[in-house]
Amino acid sequence: MPRRGIPGIRLAVTASSDKTPDAPRKYAIESMFGDSPPLDLTEHIPHCRRLGLEVVSLGPSTATVKIPYSEELVGDPSRGVVFGGVITTLLDQTCGMATLCSLEEFETIATIDLRIDYLRAAEAGRDLIGRGECYKLTRHVAFLRGIAYESSPEEPFATCIGTFMVGSRPSEHFLTKVIAERDSDEPTERE
Repeated sequence: MPRRGIPGIRLAVTASSDKTPDAPRKYAIESMFGDSPPLDLTEHIPHCRRLGLEVVSLGPSTATVKIPYSEELVGDPSRGVVFGGVITTLLDQTCGMATLCSLEEFETIATIDLRIDYLRAAEAGRDLIGRGECYKLTRHVAFLRGIAYESSPEEPFATCIGTFMVGSRPSEHFLTKVIAERDSDEPTERE
């Protein structure tokens, strides 16, 4: 059986729902699940665009994101090590996307708490990859864990745990409009 998610951590997502336990779960952004999603979820965030964040893959309650190496991101020029704030942004955005990937309907989200443990320095000159999982979803709070690595998820240079508020603003989620526009541009089976 292929490994899913973060090595050594079993994914177990639960959600508050009135549906029967045997009913298949629906996800708001299910149409974007898979490798190289058809819509860039970081495009609307100027900070993410500046860092070059790229969505690698999305799945039920999971997200993988990459920041390509750039000398502009270096915080220690003598060693070529990326600034810690870049890693924080990588893990925060990755866990935020994993939260979106766990929702049945679009809702706004906000980071409540994010704790990062740096296990070692990231290797200089390497792209950084973040992987996040939502392992528990309640009506108003999502609980996440994640890792950051350069070459192998089995050897992360940082880990994180976090909580995200779900439904943080009573407004229409920006993705509702973006996906509707994208879907209206795609040809249907009848065309």
